[in-house]
Amino acid sequence: MTESAYIPSVSSAEVDVVIIGGGPAGLSAALNLGRARASVVLVDAGRPRNAATLRSHGFLTRDGIPPLELRKLARAELAAYPNVTVLDRAVVTDLLPTDSLNGMRFIAALQGRGERTPPAVAARSVIVATGLRETLPRIPSLRAFYGMTVFSCAACDAWELQDRPLALIGETPDLATRARLIARWTDRLTVFTNGADVVDTVEEAELAASGIVVERRRIDDLEGDRGTVSAVRLADGTRVEIDGGFVRPQWSPALDFLAGLELERDLDGNLVADRSGRTSLAGVYAAGDAASPGPQQLIVAAGQGARAAAVLVHDLVGVRTAH
Repeated sequence: MTESAYIPSVSSAEVDVVIIGGGPAGLSAALNLGRARASVVLVDAGRPRNAATLRSHGFLTRDGIPPLELRKLARAELAAYPNVTVLDRAVVTDLLPTDSLNGMRFIAALQGRGERTPPAVAARSVIVATGLRETLPRIPSLRAFYGMTVFSCAACDAWELQDRPLALIGETPDLATRARLIARWTDRLTVFTNGADVVDTVEEAELAASGIVVERRRIDDLEGDRGTVSAVRLADGTRVEIDGGFVRPQWSPALDFLAGLELERDLDGNLVADRSGRTSLAGVYAAGDAASPGPQQLIVAAGQGARAAAVLVHDLVGVRTAH
């Protein structure tokens, strides 16, 4: 099947693997499964979490590439494999087990905005690569700077902001830990809790010993122009000048479609998977952010997709390996 192939009915929409999610983990899994001669349908909603990011860093040979360009290149590579079909602007609404006699263990019910999206696909195995939902602190202008001079990933973007006065904004209990990490790149860091009681006095003293300031007052808004942030304005009118910063979003798994399967989750609702991507249910694998308690660099997610694909192929033929 080609990328634009139409799958007319459930009876003929039978593949080795359905991949749910078209980010780096899902795309990498699709490429490697395609090369292993598996029949694959990749379902891509087309709403990547990093859509606001202008440049992605840390991906070997592609450092600084726009994330959307990386996806475009990957999709072009997949087009060379006729056994890989990509369904654009489509979502899996339900993933259910089936007792089919022909080895199809799962039915993925689909909805899509394109006429080529079938009502369902049956598959022997599934890779969940849906990533995370991201909720930012409620600061009016935050989105205007997010992905340009305010970021969420220090490993991805701190190099470009090194040695500048920076902000770390968040309302989660791991804020002090993140501050210590960001301090590798600057000695002028202010942590803004936005009124949340998430940094205790012991942590504040430890941060202060490293020159990190903790600001507990609520934030009114961010100031700046054309994506370049210049200050954090507090509710009492105080301005703290900055040249960039980081925000700690709240992340939640995008896994509502898995309600029909008995899959082990952690306390935050994330899928529990082993280092090879195997979940608690045979035939279901997880890769990328779906298999992690938080977001990862693109190259790490891509690596997980490749590993899950290799393990899945081995499992399909009954070969157990060190994976």
